[in-house]
Formats: sequence, C-alpha cells, structure tokens
Amino acid sequence: MTAILSEETRLRDEIAGVGRSLFDRLFTFGSTGNISARLSSGEMLMTPTNASLGALDPGRLSKFSAEGVHLSGDKPTKEAFLHQCMYCERQDAGAVVHLHSTHAVAVSIIEGLDEADLLPPLTAYYAMRVGRLPLVPYYPPGDAALAGAVAEKARDSHAVLLANHGPVVAGATLREAQYATEELEETAKLFLMLRGERIRPLTAEQRDALARK
Repeated sequence: MTAILSEETRLRDEIAGVGRSLFDRLFTFGSTGNISARLSSGEMLMTPTNASLGALDPGRLSKFSAEGVHLSGDKPTKEAFLHQCMYCERQDAGAVVHLHSTHAVAVSIIEGLDEADLLPPLTAYYAMRVGRLPLVPYYPPGDAALAGAVAEKARDSHAVLLANHGPVVAGATLREAQYATEELEETAKLFLMLRGERIRPLTAEQRDALARK
C-alpha cells in the first residue's frame, strides 16, 4: 500500500510540475489543455475541467479506474475520453499530453497538407520523439465520435493532431510525452516560419535510421 501511495503522490506532483512548466513557457494558456498519467494499477490521474495547467492542485486531480470510471477528485474534463482512447490503443503509454498550442493548431488548419503525416521531418529530434503526425478530422469539443477517430489514428502513431483543435501525444512516461509535445510545437513553428522557402528535410532513409534507434 505504501508503494502505491508513493507512486500516486509522485505522479500527482509531477503532473502539477509539468503543467506549470508548459503554462509558464506559453505552450498552453487559460484553462486549455489537459494532462494524464497512468498508475501501475491501470488507474489514471488527470487534470480536471476548467483548471489552468499553471495552477494545478495535486490533491484535486481527477482519478479514474482502469475502466475509465471517475473515482475521486474534481469534475473530469470533457476531453477525458481523448486520454482514455490513447491508452487503449497505446498499451505502452504511461502518460498523455493534450494542448491547444498555437503553432500546432495553425498547422491543423492549413489545407493541402498530407493528412497522413502533416509535418516534414525537419530535425532529428522531431523524427525520434514524434515520428509521423496524422490529422484527425474536426469534431466539436467533447463529441464522443472523436474518440473513435483518435483511436483509429493512434494505432499507428503515438502523436495525433486534431483539426482546428490541437495535439494529443502519448509517451511511456510523463516526461517523454511532455518532450514529444514540445518538439511537435517547435517543429510546427519552424514549418510555419519556412513556408515559401525551399527546405531540406531529413530524407526517408535518414528518418528510418533514426526510427530504428
């Protein structure tokens, strides 16, 4: 019991710390975005509805059973299903970060991009931490049909971009999910800065070599 409580306390504090870091560095704003982490029991901790990631109370995080039933804590976010469907499809995932980060959202609105892989591999770290980024079609926030659309894309990618909404990124740990989300946002910024320029992304061979690592 002590070990379980210790793990939960650590994860609660880590979620609050990551949320504050993302908020302070303008990766999110207002009460947008949410973070979750999965306990070894399969239970999930998640930031609650209408909560700023910059001012989270670790003791008030929403807690869910492994089956997705709200057990305790503040009222859950209406986007809880985004996290739950990522965990269902990504069995190795220990955490999920969902943001409304500005540059990634901007990319999600551009017409004519490859919806199976929205961003070119501009850097090695993007290729390693994000890989391929599919677009999930637009659904209104909280629409239950979005879960199926996210799950379909998540089978082949641990990061997806919701059209006119923002990224959802899973990682083995909360730090891995955080770093991948940040890499996605910075690559989206680079992509927008370089539009109209001739670019030299990594080749398919270079990206595949990084993926094998």
